[in-house]
Amino acid sequence: MIEFRRRLLLNALKLFDFGVVAGSFAMSVVIAYGHPFSSLAQLLSVRIRLANLILFGITLLAWHVVFVLCGMYGSKRLASRRKAALDALRATTLCAACLGLVTLAFAISLVSARVILLFWILSSASVILGRLVLRSCLSIIRLHGRNLRQMLILGTNARAVAFAQYVETRPELGYRVLGFVDEKWEGISEFQRSGWTLACDFAGLPDFLRYNVIDEVANYLPLRSSYEHASQVAELCTLHGIILRFQSNIFGPGHVRARRREFPDAELTTFYPGVHEGLALIVKRAFDLVGSAALLLLLAPLLLVVAAAIKLTSKGPIFFKQERIGYNKRRFPMYKFRTMVPDAEKQIADLEALNEASGPVFKIKNDPRITPIGKFLRRTSIDELPQLINVLKGDMSLVGPRPLPVRDYQGFSEDWHRRRFAVRPGLTCLWQIKGRSSITFEQWMELDLQYMDEWSLWLDCKILLRTIPAVLKGSGAV
Repeated sequence: MIEFRRRLLLNALKLFDFGVVAGSFAMSVVIAYGHPFSSLAQLLSVRIRLANLILFGITLLAWHVVFVLCGMYGSKRLASRRKAALDALRATTLCAACLGLVTLAFAISLVSARVILLFWILSSASVILGRLVLRSCLSIIRLHGRNLRQMLILGTNARAVAFAQYVETRPELGYRVLGFVDEKWEGISEFQRSGWTLACDFAGLPDFLRYNVIDEVANYLPLRSSYEHASQVAELCTLHGIILRFQSNIFGPGHVRARRREFPDAELTTFYPGVHEGLALIVKRAFDLVGSAALLLLLAPLLLVVAAAIKLTSKGPIFFKQERIGYNKRRFPMYKFRTMVPDAEKQIADLEALNEASGPVFKIKNDPRITPIGKFLRRTSIDELPQLINVLKGDMSLVGPRPLPVRDYQGFSEDWHRRRFAVRPGLTCLWQIKGRSSITFEQWMELDLQYMDEWSLWLDCKILLRTIPAVLKGSGAV
């Protein structure tokens, strides 16, 4: 749900920006030339040329690209208000320049120099004001313990401690420092007197990342003496899909102008190993919402029949709710139709010897715990349909790596397997259409990472289309 709310806010912000720049342009024309319509009927009677509509759409798209390239949708938690305002001003200035170029290229008489100047003033004021209001609202939310991100800091030197103190004194940033990572060194006693805790040393860092929710790692290790540790941590963050921040001025204060009292984004370079933000992700989430809602309504009669059949043929609840590992290793309850006896989870230990799957997953082809109706539901994958509720909630997507039970995750032996948690899990994936339970665990993990590296909306569409015949065929279903 945390990731869902974040993306929902991001999508709303992009729609707001679309409205602001379009509205600023319309207001600029009205101010420059006066209101050309005496009535609503006259306005509605105006003919809009298709070419002009297409040109305006292309201009809007260009403005959106400018906002993306200017970093308007990246994390601004550590940015000062001044920097956030300057970023917005830079974006709107480039948008005004784009408008000027389009005007010159297509000889648009309606857009004069006065209109462009008014557009720049109105859009700049609106976007800057909107960002400042948003920062204030988010600050209030974070002060109440919501929208928090878990951070680990590398290094116990003065700069690392100063950064942690800055984050602690600015709760509106929404960060929670879990601790520090370092070896014992001659200055460790000064760090210990600061009141902060050492989460682990570098030898214990892999285990700490495996079993804790970590959103970001901030690297404050000295480059010269700790290069080996820093490179190892960067590799670990890549394997786990964790955001890594490190100082831009690692070579000293003479190379980057830095303010002493703040830690703006200019001083922290961010490496993000997951799927990048963009318009495609907005479409993906919109498709998840519309698709899951439509399918739930369309399949409602079938869902009711299945629920009744489960209730009438076996004792126990209709739904099976199991804790799964989702985005960034956050846990969430995943819903399925119950296909086994009520105490199936407790019987796993007694059936370990019958496990037919490779790796840490647990699969038995002829599982004795499955009910008669459960066999049919599993073979047809109807038992998975309640996960549409998880998609609607934002815990899952229609397409993405399958969410794993806690037991299976705890059996992971390779860190590269864990990068699959850098994206939201899905209802179907490459594994589902390429053999399901008949492929090995290693192949499964490789397919998940292949999906992440090659992700596109077209790939999602192909997976969804190929899932239908794969389910109907029932190959690899357990």
